[in-house]
Amino acid sequence: MVITEESESVSKPNPRLCVLKREEGETYAFNLRVEGGREGHIIRNVASGGVAERSGLRDGDRLLEVNNCYVNDVPHPEVAANIRMSGNQLCLLVLDGDEYEQALSQGKDLKSLIRTNKGESLNPPRLCHIRKDPVSGLGINFIPVEAGEKGCFSVSLVAGGTAAKAGVCKGDRLVWMNGAAVSDLTHSALSRMLKKCGDHITILVIDSESEKSYIKQRMPILPSMAVPHNLPHRARKLHLVCGPGGYGFLLRLERTPSGRKYHVLREMDSGSSAERAGMKDGEILLEVNGESVESLDHDEIVNRVKLSGQQVSLATITPQGLDFYSKLGLSPLLFCEDESAEREKQNMILSSLTEELLKNEMDATCKPRLCSLQKGPLGFGFNLGCVPQRPGTFISQMAFGGSGQSAGLRVGDVVMEVNGQNVEEKCVEDVIMLVKEGGHFLSLLVMDTTGDSKVKQTDKPTRDISDSEEEDKYEISFL
Repeated sequence: MVITEESESVSKPNPRLCVLKREEGETYAFNLRVEGGREGHIIRNVASGGVAERSGLRDGDRLLEVNNCYVNDVPHPEVAANIRMSGNQLCLLVLDGDEYEQALSQGKDLKSLIRTNKGESLNPPRLCHIRKDPVSGLGINFIPVEAGEKGCFSVSLVAGGTAAKAGVCKGDRLVWMNGAAVSDLTHSALSRMLKKCGDHITILVIDSESEKSYIKQRMPILPSMAVPHNLPHRARKLHLVCGPGGYGFLLRLERTPSGRKYHVLREMDSGSSAERAGMKDGEILLEVNGESVESLDHDEIVNRVKLSGQQVSLATITPQGLDFYSKLGLSPLLFCEDESAEREKQNMILSSLTEELLKNEMDATCKPRLCSLQKGPLGFGFNLGCVPQRPGTFISQMAFGGSGQSAGLRVGDVVMEVNGQNVEEKCVEDVIMLVKEGGHFLSLLVMDTTGDSKVKQTDKPTRDISDSEEEDKYEISFL
């Protein structure tokens, strides 16, 4: 599908959306390369008659997005991993190779080009895990949008129920349940499916307005695009530094009751690098330095670790976690957590912002900005942070596609006024109260003190103001 109008293709670059869908055991039938002397991720070896060619991919195309995420400036191994983790359906936004090189030579901003061609922004879907409450059950019902119509269901919630706490919003559209698309289901078939789910379900949902935008752009709504909410299991990335006694763990090939073999981590030495990194006995090894170990034998994995030198990165998951994702038909690496990297990122932000707040010096070239927000499916779409025991509040995180991003808020912005009231000398608790009093609308006067004009986003949309009536009503990052 061509996103721009055909009449415009002569005068400016024309990105194309290619939707690839393969059968079980089939390949996508193309290669992705980086080549010396050429910019970007390059599509090569598109097999004649294969999945890629049928979707519209052409040799020499440059890859701009994978599953609605911009990847032109992302390291090649990470882009390749994102494609591998997508399963049997994949959305690629590409640009013809000549148009790509011409755009770069003209100094065009590829991100702006994509935004212009796509039009309205899209909120990502949410993958929500709901566990049944003994009293209120799952706290969710599905209502046909139109009587008798297949596959189109709206969400109805029990106020304060488990579904609402798991990130589901009233009026969301149901896309997928426990690994199965609902597009061809009748309401009665969906009800029977729900009854068989037991004490928990995992669903893919999206707000109704974003659903319309996906349909308009002919883009499927996939779990690989989703933001995770309340998932009981996550793969983890562990970063180990070799000590005098090595890394301090054993790797064994073990067979499960089902007959499958996995590489299992065992016997962490006390005080070792493995123990300090948080490795747990019995975890299953998924990756070594970003490379999947699924097709590697024991000796090959050991060699990969040895070749790493004094540091190695391992991706692991518990057996229960692997079983959870296998039943959903998803890669366990889709929502992998990198705890050490996240801590380092937050510490860097805190260090920078603390220095700025303590100096209380504004860059003379920075001007205050007035941002008007309306609460959406992701709340106001930002987190607040503060320096403990000191006045001053700043934006610590942004939700991708949220109201805050749309209004022009940036990570690091210092909040000067809330709904017209000065808060520069107020503590964060007072700022929260002022935000609460504004209801569904919010006006913030902010100033950028970081000197960085680029928006920094988190792939974890956090809702700073919750609709729940519980005591923990605000999910605020107190850095």
